[in-house]
Amino acid sequence: MGVDGSESSIAALRVARALAEPLSAPVEAWACWDVPAGYGVYLAVGIEGFKYAAHQVLEQALADVFEDVPAFVHPRLVRGRPGPALIDASRNASLLIVGRRGHGNFVPGSVSSACVSHAHCPVLVVHAPEAGTGDTSPRNSELP
Repeated sequence: MGVDGSESSIAALRVARALAEPLSAPVEAWACWDVPAGYGVYLAVGIEGFKYAAHQVLEQALADVFEDVPAFVHPRLVRGRPGPALIDASRNASLLIVGRRGHGNFVPGSVSSACVSHAHCPVLVVHAPEAGTGDTSPRNSELP
């Protein structure tokens, strides 16, 4: 599953927990990072800052969802763009869970759209909670 720190990715992580926890099924929580275009000149300084930022996002997301990260959750830092990285990872997955970061009610985000179109396994797209509700727990209607 993809984790980027957005409300929808936190909601997706909560749904992954709700689905996997009763079965002790493994969850791979991926935070993807890369050097943004135009930063090639700065590579001599190092790229660790980009990796560190992704690590911080992943750690915070896990802390938001789990008091203690259980053994069935495997955090991963992956260098690359999220869409292609998650699509590639889906070759070895039973289910790919992603958040929806699109703009408006009917337009999904580019990563979730790419995953739905090209993943090698079923994809579950989780919407962020409605603004102002504060409810980020999965509802029964969201679970199979």
